[in-house]
Amino acid sequence: MKTVGIICEYNPFHLGHKKQFDLIRREFGPETRIVCLMSGNFVQRGAPAIFDKSLRARAAIDSGADLVLELPVTYALSSAEGFAAGGVKILSGICDTLCFGTENGTAETLMQTASALLSPNFSENLRKELDKGLSFPAARAAALGDDPLLRNPNDILAVEYCKAILAQNAPMDIFPIIREGSYHADTPDPENPSATSLRRRIVEKEDWLTYVPESAHPAFVNAAVHSPAAGERAILARLRTMTDSEFEALPYGSEGLWRKLMHACRDSAALEEIIAKTKSKRYTRTRIDRMILCAYLGITADLMAAEPSYARVLAFGDGGKAILKSARESLLLPHTGDRVENPYQLLEQRCDDLYGLFAAGAPECAGTTSKRRVYIGKNAGC
Repeated sequence: MKTVGIICEYNPFHLGHKKQFDLIRREFGPETRIVCLMSGNFVQRGAPAIFDKSLRARAAIDSGADLVLELPVTYALSSAEGFAAGGVKILSGICDTLCFGTENGTAETLMQTASALLSPNFSENLRKELDKGLSFPAARAAALGDDPLLRNPNDILAVEYCKAILAQNAPMDIFPIIREGSYHADTPDPENPSATSLRRRIVEKEDWLTYVPESAHPAFVNAAVHSPAAGERAILARLRTMTDSEFEALPYGSEGLWRKLMHACRDSAALEEIIAKTKSKRYTRTRIDRMILCAYLGITADLMAAEPSYARVLAFGDGGKAILKSARESLLLPHTGDRVENPYQLLEQRCDDLYGLFAAGAPECAGTTSKRRVYIGKNAGC
């Protein structure tokens, strides 16, 4: 029996994600088990997830997943390379195949590009392009002769998954599927909506459940919405009280970027103004967003570099029970709300408590997330 892993965010879960489940079982058989390793309350673009992680995990289970684990926050807020490497490290212990989306790649071409990125000559070529003042994504593409698989978001992440599998010598096959529809479209495609378009509709209180499987509706109806705008003053309060040494300790602050951010924070009234003063051709908006969010959450470069020793269980269905039983032999998998003897839990708890300040309505109480228990679905994936 195949066990297929998906590294995901489900921000929010929609029809395209359900289609991925269906394609996996069409390819490998209806008995195939699906394990989702999902970002928690903060996502890779440097923002709070629009819905609490427990609700997004429930939506996945009720729509066909067998098990949902939480991707540790320091992996979730990493660059594409760190995001992929952390996900592969966890899933390779329990899954024999990794499934992901791609705009243009095949298993063969994605692995070829990944191998090229790991070649001895690549680092030297990359440095030459960076010295021209290019951003890292642009410099990397140029260093490989403008490889077309380093232009689009799903392709870039797909290559990183392949690179992580090769670098870790992970015993996993890959199953890439074509990501139909536009990743950043503002208007949702009826069959392949973008999460970007759905988040906009949710915040603007337009119809969006049309683009979500009916099985996921109960998880989201009347759910509290979270947005960056709702938490702006909380972030500004943190940024305005940080010391020079705290800015210097932030991740992504190399080449003096931390100092540029620090000065912007001390001479600006709003987040967008801070970002505009910090961003440049060399430093992408996403990098600045992640850096600011790490400042708010108290994540230093040292914390980001430390290896999490566990991944939390958020939800599972009947098909996930056997996976959990075997996984506990190789991974520490505490449930949401469980205490573990590990200092990483203090970071988790702080992040979850601060997430409540992004609620669009009244702020949520500290400890709200830690009180949630694992969601257990019935007959999921069958």
